[in-house]
Amino acid sequence: MSSQASSAAQSTLIEIKNFIDGRYVASSANKTFDNIDPVTGEVFAIVHEATEQDVDAAVNAAADAYRGEWGRLTVDARVNLLYKVADRINERFDEFLEAECRDTGKPYSLARHIDIPRGAANFKIFADVIRNVPTEAFRMETPDGAGALNYGVRLPKGVIAVISPWNLPLLLMTWKVGPALACGNTVVVKPSEETPSTTTLLGEVMNEVGMPAGVFNVINGFGTDSTGEYLTRHPGIDAITFTGETVTGTAIMKNAAVGIRDVSFELGGKNAGLVFADCDMEQALEGTARSVFANCGQVCLGTERVYVERSIFDEFVAGLKARAEGMTIGIPSDEATGMGPMVSRQQREKVLSYYDRARELGATIITGGGIPDMPPAVADGFWVEPTIWTGLPEDSPIIKEEIFGPCCHIQPFDTEDEAIRLANDTRYGLATAIWTTNASRAHRVAEKIEVGITWVNCWFLRDLRTSFGGAKQSGIGREGGVHSLEFYTELRNVCLKL
Repeated sequence: MSSQASSAAQSTLIEIKNFIDGRYVASSANKTFDNIDPVTGEVFAIVHEATEQDVDAAVNAAADAYRGEWGRLTVDARVNLLYKVADRINERFDEFLEAECRDTGKPYSLARHIDIPRGAANFKIFADVIRNVPTEAFRMETPDGAGALNYGVRLPKGVIAVISPWNLPLLLMTWKVGPALACGNTVVVKPSEETPSTTTLLGEVMNEVGMPAGVFNVINGFGTDSTGEYLTRHPGIDAITFTGETVTGTAIMKNAAVGIRDVSFELGGKNAGLVFADCDMEQALEGTARSVFANCGQVCLGTERVYVERSIFDEFVAGLKARAEGMTIGIPSDEATGMGPMVSRQQREKVLSYYDRARELGATIITGGGIPDMPPAVADGFWVEPTIWTGLPEDSPIIKEEIFGPCCHIQPFDTEDEAIRLANDTRYGLATAIWTTNASRAHRVAEKIEVGITWVNCWFLRDLRTSFGGAKQSGIGREGGVHSLEFYTELRNVCLKL
């Protein structure tokens, strides 16, 4: 991030500034905060916190760009720029990879195959969607017999506030920015204070490909009484899209109510996996292990509740235990690493508090439940053990509350109806995974699970044209393919008398 780095004579720390109107700018109040390496626990960057004045400048820049050069571009010109953004991210792939893994601590092997490729691809995917999306048209009769023609026109909403999370920083940010820009909006992005690097680096890419100033803006900071609150209550914001926890979504929705701004939320989850006796055992174990432990359990779609048919319960528990204990915990750059640290000290403390609580509540600890022994050079990192429990009642906080760590509770069931009831007994409704070789059961059960996405004999397999979002307290609205256009555009009707 050459445009953001301090000179070596001044400091060895990276300096991450806000990106407003095509320029990197310092906090107007000289407010900064530390960015900490999850692997070592050491500060590696200083981040400029945007003030209310800075947020106002970013929103105004976005509004000016929307009414100016960006608003005058044709669809083809817009999508060609987005293709260039994707290509430039891929050209700078290693820089984005290093920045993403330095912020998050996730293995290079994971980010190399998912986070960075998907982060780039989101621009091309939504460029293609907007280039090819049809609009509706209706011919109607009129009393004079001449008739009238009604047709729909999709137009951008204006300035979109994008608030993205820390678990998949680049991927989930571009999942919103891609369709927002494709539809002709401009954006002000607030990345998580834990993981600002790749979002800020994207500003360089925008300038390199010739994106008009003000189309893409980045403001860094926190939520309440800080950047996030300033952004979501700003009257110049026309719509707000957010991925994160349900409590934060509630606060944002209150701010959005002033001025009646649209919201799109992908919120928390306490996802269930259902493993039937007729499953392919190796497939179910492999998929469930991924869904529990991938990205150190910091995946909104991950599985924290596993329900296994009683006749195979012991075999499944033993198999998942073996996979958890066979994971290599290590530094991101080691290709053998299967799991890195938690993203922050705060997140590790949260997860460890649940580990302690499970022990206090009398859970059977199948494996894990603590902190792994790590080499001295990384001993101060935010490490936790992959953990499996059994034996807790369904009203336990371990089963009811989202932990967001590499852990799960496994419970037996006896009937299909019981499995469905257990899976649905939650205030959340984001995702589930069903493991069965019985196609009729797969269809039958999938329709009865109260979630936005159901996988059968797989996990995290995504066709990006399909709808994505949560039920109940896991979100509002749908993203993906043409479904994203419902949020990022206004569908207007034109009635032409013939």
